Amino acid sequence: MLGNATFSFDDVAIVSVEACDAPEVVTSAEIDERLAPFYERTGATKGLLESLSGISQRRQWPEGVSFTEAAAMAGEKALASSGIDRSRIGLVVDSSVCRERLEPSSAVTVHDLLRLPSTCMNFDISNACLGFLNGIQIAGSMIETGQIDYALVVDGEGTRQIHETTIQRLLAEDATIVDLFENFATLTLGSGSAAMVIGRHSENPGSHRVKGGFFRAASQHHELCVGSLEGMRTDTRGLLEAGTEVAKLGWEDAGDKEGWFDMRYYILHQVSSVHTQAVIDTLGIDGDRVVRSFPEYGNMGPAAMPVTLASVQHTLEPGDGVMFQGMGSGINAAIVEIEW
Repeated sequence: MLGNATFSFDDVAIVSVEACDAPEVVTSAEIDERLAPFYERTGATKGLLESLSGISQRRQWPEGVSFTEAAAMAGEKALASSGIDRSRIGLVVDSSVCRERLEPSSAVTVHDLLRLPSTCMNFDISNACLGFLNGIQIAGSMIETGQIDYALVVDGEGTRQIHETTIQRLLAEDATIVDLFENFATLTLGSGSAAMVIGRHSENPGSHRVKGGFFRAASQHHELCVGSLEGMRTDTRGLLEAGTEVAKLGWEDAGDKEGWFDMRYYILHQVSSVHTQAVIDTLGIDGDRVVRSFPEYGNMGPAAMPVTLASVQHTLEPGDGVMFQGMGSGINAAIVEIEW
């Protein structure tokens, strides 16, 4: 009945996961200062951005660093830490939301920058904030069927342009409080990159098994968040309510959930303090085991969950359970279960 929305793997594992920090820090207080004329004109209160989101800062890449270069930087780190020769990579997937062109794919540039072999397939996966998890599932399926031995999933996100255009839009004389809340989510976005080498658990001692997970769709809500590099219009409350509902439905009908309430870490999509608490309450998981990177990094889109995992991987022991739980505009929801 559930078709291919629920999946499981027998011999798929994370060989390495790495992240790169964008070096320039942009605080919420700095954004407030730039928006001071808007606040004064509309009567809005400074500090609203941090108080509602729980995000004190986010990051940006220096001028001139492209999304693909950021993704390739993380890919290089993941290849180095995996110990796998790049000639053995059979697939590279770029899951970035941010892209500078319609064609060719971002993956071809990453493929070239990383000097991957001509036998390495390459393509993009675009699915809002769930693209990286889709990349894990597709790569795992190809490994499980014997088509490839190793895959590299990368993601590079940058917010310099969208932040600037949004701030300038709000500084226009006709901007209102309604405009602030429609653009609120844009100002929570952060820059960063991540990459993961995936292979067979049986062939990579010390690797971390990807057990399975599920994807669920509620596409009737596809107008709640619509964005481009010029700006993003979001019904924040509607997106939160619809997203948690589809996540709950998937959780309830996913079948065998043994151990799901006893993970070492839950790595949720890093949106805000309100979103995090809503997912904790909806799924009934232990909030003390939820890792939070959004206060210092903001919402890095598909890069957020692998970046967060990379930040805590040194604290994990063999056998520890880790669960990715994400939601993406559309709306889609997903869970991926990992045994460390």
